[in-house]
Amino acid sequence: MTRFLKRGAAFIALALAVALPLPLWAADAPRVPLFELTDSLEADCFWDPLSGILKITQGGHCVDLRMGSPVALFDYASAELVDPPETQSLKPIVTAALADRLRLFFSTLPPPATYKVGAILIDPGHGGKDPGAIGTYSSGGKTKTVREKDIVLTVAKTLYESLKRRYPDKKVLLTRHDDSYPTLEDRVDMANGVKTGPSEAILYVSIHANAAFNAASSGFEVWYLSPDYRRTVIDAAEGDSSDILPILNSMMEEEFTTESILIAKSISESLEAEIGSKSRNRGIKEESWFVVRNAKMPSVLIELGFVSNPGEAKL
Repeated sequence: MTRFLKRGAAFIALALAVALPLPLWAADAPRVPLFELTDSLEADCFWDPLSGILKITQGGHCVDLRMGSPVALFDYASAELVDPPETQSLKPIVTAALADRLRLFFSTLPPPATYKVGAILIDPGHGGKDPGAIGTYSSGGKTKTVREKDIVLTVAKTLYESLKRRYPDKKVLLTRHDDSYPTLEDRVDMANGVKTGPSEAILYVSIHANAAFNAASSGFEVWYLSPDYRRTVIDAAEGDSSDILPILNSMMEEEFTTESILIAKSISESLEAEIGSKSRNRGIKEESWFVVRNAKMPSVLIELGFVSNPGEAKL
């Protein structure tokens, strides 16, 4: 909460900026393709066409924009009125004035604050009395059965050991280590109860296997929470301003959504690189699953493949 409250001044400024008259600029003012600009700045640019979210990052610093919005948030420390980003030929563009502001910002930066992922919670779905999806395949003339709860536990424990070896300084946690059944509420409570430092973040990764009536359905997919779903990610604490909290919550929610989409994209691309020749990539998708909508952190849900497909069940 301390990390969030330190940003209070930025969100007050944001609220004031929204209430001020919009800036005026000429309709025929020159525009700059945003991706060309960020390439020249050696910055990364994330754009979600559905939500209109734009996030530009470089060296630990960031600028948050939204398509059609006259507000820019710089490093969560200051909000300014700017010319709203637009689209041209289905790609984002900005006015020359906004391009100059972005160049100035990224060229005069102090060393960034150090933020890092402090904890990763791996959640193998189902377990115990809940087997999840069940599939069969033939091998050596015998029919064998596979259960989702067993597949995801094996994958989760392998992932757990790999992350512990690679990142010994981080908290790597499992919601279950055996054939037990934590409820959905138990899993979310565990995630939201993990303690991290003021400059640390936690990631929530839920692992499942898919099933469908059509036995030919195949492939893996990664899900994140729909940007249209409204949730509370910051709890009110004593002394919090009721005016600031909704603004703070809205911006943190957008940040979590953006980070979740980036994580989903990264996992999807990595899975494709590793197993794309054996299982097709069904892409990243959005849905308000219970665990991802109630975890107050960036979160994704992975469907490894279809146990209802005999070929994938065998794999």
